[in-house]
Amino acid sequence: MHVHRFAEKLKPQFRSISPVSGNVASPCEKRMCDQVTNEGVIASESQTSVIETGRTSPASTSEKLLRRIASLLFILVAGLLTVFAYYASSLCITVILAAFLAILCDPAVVILEKLHLPRAIAAAVVVLVGIALIGLLGHMVYGRAMTFVEELPVYTSKIQQAIRPMSRKIESLQTSAGNLTNDVQHPKKVPEVQLKESPTWPAYLVRGVGSVWGALIIAAVVPFLTFFMLCSKDQMVVRMNDLSNSRIDTARFTANLNRMIRGFVAGNLIVGSVMAVATTLMLLGIGMKGALPLGIACGLLNLLPFVGLILSLVPPLAGALLQFSTPGPYIVIILTILFLHIVSANLLIPQFIATRVSIGPVAATVGILFWGWLWGVMGLLLAVPLTAFVKLVADLHPSLGPLSNLLALTRRPMPRWVRYGEKTVARAIPYFRGRPGMKPGGSA
Repeated sequence: MHVHRFAEKLKPQFRSISPVSGNVASPCEKRMCDQVTNEGVIASESQTSVIETGRTSPASTSEKLLRRIASLLFILVAGLLTVFAYYASSLCITVILAAFLAILCDPAVVILEKLHLPRAIAAAVVVLVGIALIGLLGHMVYGRAMTFVEELPVYTSKIQQAIRPMSRKIESLQTSAGNLTNDVQHPKKVPEVQLKESPTWPAYLVRGVGSVWGALIIAAVVPFLTFFMLCSKDQMVVRMNDLSNSRIDTARFTANLNRMIRGFVAGNLIVGSVMAVATTLMLLGIGMKGALPLGIACGLLNLLPFVGLILSLVPPLAGALLQFSTPGPYIVIILTILFLHIVSANLLIPQFIATRVSIGPVAATVGILFWGWLWGVMGLLLAVPLTAFVKLVADLHPSLGPLSNLLALTRRPMPRWVRYGEKTVARAIPYFRGRPGMKPGGSA
């Protein structure tokens, strides 16, 4: 600023001492005057920038501090939700199962509504038909189980005859090992008392539901809760919109959630049907009795994550053990199921399931591990749709865009304005609307 004022004072002096005339300065004098003036302007601009930098530095520091606090709060909220889901697992599983079934049954209720049935009556009909189908399936499974129990002694004798040569070899090895140990004299040892711990896999199976009574309570409550959700569908959408204070598009979120869940179930049905048909044809080809139920069970068990391959091998191998004595059918069964599992994992599941839930394989695997640890087998069954639900929630808010891209099957480009925060965008919108030559939407 002082340099600028000094340049202004020097301008009349350069004009007064001009050798040509009293008011016209020489080119050299003009260049000197302009140079002094430019140096003054540059100095003033540098001082202004230093002042502005000093003014904005506390704001940037506070913004960084707020971002760190927001990150810590997000981690704290996620931890609290995880603890709540772990200790209130029966409540969470009941609500999630009821909402899952309500979304699946809603198209049937809509069809009955088009036939001029009230929504409450249509929902009741759909729920009762579902309970009847589940009861019929349970009765069939119970009948098969009782038949198996009655024929179990015959199967046991056949299994003993099949493994008798192997057991004889094991006994001979144990006898020879005992003779070797008897030749060596050992000092007398105090007998040790060994305590057998109960296996942990039953506790893992019922994790989340608590106990058998907890599972029965959940099974009794889910149909009623599903019925109430179907009856109050429109009211629930309005209440969700009021809860979010119209900050999110509730209708769009609900539509995406319905599409994701129905696509997930449809994709599993397609993959399971293909696996069941292929396995049934293979079992019929080797001449196995009961190929249809064994093939259906094998196709459905193959859908389970991580343990699907092992569990899908159990029914056909158990059936083959009771019917065949040559190794040929066992080799065919193992190789065929292994090939079908590889095809489904690399072709069918990415095509019919992954594209419908829009989550990547790494995110799905981590989700299966997390939900399986949290809720056991029920968490394994619901892991993929729950992980996709987390992604849908992350899509609602721009600040959760990195989390959405972390879970997504294909990364979407992040808009540049997201990194500046909502407050900056809110301040910039009136500026763009007030610019001349701009349309109301902000486009040129």
